[in-house]
Amino acid sequence: MTATVVDDRAAARRVPVSRCYRFELVKLVSQWRIRFLVLACWIAPGLFVAAVSEQSTLPSDTLFGRWMHATGWAGPLVMLGFAGTWALPLLISVVAGDVFASEDRLGTWRHLLVAVRSPRRIFAAKALAGLSVILLLVAGLACSSTAGGVLAVGNRPLVGLDGHLLAPADAAGKVLLAWVCVLAPTLALAAIGVLGSVALGRSPMGLLLPALVAFAMQVAQMLPLPVAVRLALPGYAFIAWNGLFTSPAQTRPLLIGIVVGLAWAVLATTLACLLFLRRDFTDVAYDGSGHRAITLGLLPLAGLVALTVTVVAVAIPSRGSGIRQDKVQRSLATAFAHLYRLQTEQLHRPAVTEARLRATAACTKSADHGAQEGPGNDWRCVVSWRLPGVSVAGTAVYQLDIGSDGRFVADGDGPKEVNGYFLVRTSTGDTPNPLWQFDGDVELLDTTSEG
Repeated sequence: MTATVVDDRAAARRVPVSRCYRFELVKLVSQWRIRFLVLACWIAPGLFVAAVSEQSTLPSDTLFGRWMHATGWAGPLVMLGFAGTWALPLLISVVAGDVFASEDRLGTWRHLLVAVRSPRRIFAAKALAGLSVILLLVAGLACSSTAGGVLAVGNRPLVGLDGHLLAPADAAGKVLLAWVCVLAPTLALAAIGVLGSVALGRSPMGLLLPALVAFAMQVAQMLPLPVAVRLALPGYAFIAWNGLFTSPAQTRPLLIGIVVGLAWAVLATTLACLLFLRRDFTDVAYDGSGHRAITLGLLPLAGLVALTVTVVAVAIPSRGSGIRQDKVQRSLATAFAHLYRLQTEQLHRPAVTEARLRATAACTKSADHGAQEGPGNDWRCVVSWRLPGVSVAGTAVYQLDIGSDGRFVADGDGPKEVNGYFLVRTSTGDTPNPLWQFDGDVELLDTTSEG
């Protein structure tokens, strides 16, 4: 009799989360599409970076793409930009967007509940299993692209976004930090995927939700929105890592983006858990949470957007687009001075420092008509500098195309001896001219010294 009671209690004991987690992880990894994605993320980026680095034509329209022939540390940054825009949202949709909906399609919820006896443990196990696979995919993208770049090109210095040269060890640390920082928006999209998978059931919209949210955030970043709205979007950290590659590093926008991304991850996960716990699993025809998806899903997230926009707008001093004439001129002059020094070393001319160059820039937008601020491809700048012992100042003209995120491409427009040709002739042969065309970054947030 006593033995029977003990056996019944043991049978009714709930399965621990660790065992549920291992079970769900095995279920995920056993799927052929997940295995394919893992292999692809750990192999394809390295092959791609190595192949592109050996080409004569580089993806110069991509951030750090023009430096892929010069250093192996440019490759993982090019891959990071691609991953944040396209790869990660799609990968997250396949994993997180289907982790709960697959049980609806197979009709296995009742069997799972009978075996585990705890909806909370089921939710925790599935969410952790999906997160583990996503982190494995991100690690594969980072490690594979880094290995491909370093093995193909070498462990060489990297030119930052303001033209200063990063030593290989410094470049390696910042590349690693950049990949770590994008985990915050990755977690936010993963949580949105879990929420869509729980709320929408068998509907394909649950599978597509992370990709659609990521696309909407990309569109929002291209619109002329105030800087406070940009920083308050959960995907801003996908582009804010650019600030790590300036001196001094622009960490404030990145930190804000990380905090916002983590806030979205926590809220979306909590909402998904509440919807899951309130679900009626006896309904075999279940096809989404209906009005609960709006009241416990959409409305709280919309409220979080309003809250973060308000908090960021109050906390930061910058207004409007954050791209002003004085900032553009300062950023261009700084990048030009660093790259002029690099060109001087290439041509084996007498060494000169940035301080002795005293480079300045005079920029106008729309031919000096209208407000001298905001993004656009109609910025024209004249850079001036002075060489020691030379009485006449040197000048160079640049056409700037500035994006709404502050990143700009400076295209040299003469003179030929400085920035008019994409190659410079050195004693060892022709070398890409660093002053012909280069990337830069305008800090959107005002510094304390600017008031």
